[in-house]
Amino acid sequence: MIRRPGRLALVAVLLAAGGLLVAGALRDTLTYYRTPSEVLTDPDASRGRVRLGGEVVPGSLRRDGDLLVFQLADTGHQVTVRQRGVPAETFREGEDAVVEGRLGTDGVFHADQVLVRHGNEYRPSSPAAPERSDAR
Repeated sequence: MIRRPGRLALVAVLLAAGGLLVAGALRDTLTYYRTPSEVLTDPDASRGRVRLGGEVVPGSLRRDGDLLVFQLADTGHQVTVRQRGVPAETFREGEDAVVEGRLGTDGVFHADQVLVRHGNEYRPSSPAAPERSDAR
C-alpha cells in the first residue's frame, strides 16, 4: 500500500504531465499574426516563419499564371506579398487576410498560405424575392 505522501506525489506528477501534454497540443492551434508595421520595424522578422495580417490594398492585386502578388496594409505601412497557388474564393481586395511564410531580405513577403479573415458578426443573406404565380 502506498503511503499518503507517495500518493500525493504520484497525483502531482500525473497532473503536471497532463498539463504539459495539453499545453503542447494547444500551442500549435493558437493563431497569432503580426501587422505590416510590426514586421517592417522588427530587424529579426526575416529570420523565421511569420503570420502577417492586414487589409488587401485595393488595386494592388495582380495575377501572373499561378503567381499572386498583392499588398497587405495597416495604419500606413504596406508589405508586398507573393504567393504561388490559388487563394480561397472569398479572397478580395479591401478585405482582411492573414498570410503565412517568410519575409525576404528584399522586403517582399513570400507566402505559402493565404487565409481570409472574417468578421465576428453574422449577417444572414437577404431573403429571396417571393416567386410570382401567374396561374389564373
